[in-house]
Amino acid sequence: MSTAEKLEIGMKLVKADLIAYKKAKNSELVVMQGGKIVYLKPDEIPD
Repeated sequence: MSTAEKLEIGMKLVKADLIAYKKAKNSELVVMQGGKIVYLKPDEIPD
């Protein structure tokens, strides 16, 4: 397994952990969509 593949797997795990944390704490997730900063409520965050 290459380093790039390991990094990709790690980043996917970080994303899943962050989404789970934000939903558990009922806090907004700040993302950039279409060049704009958007605040997503926990119930709007896709799995």
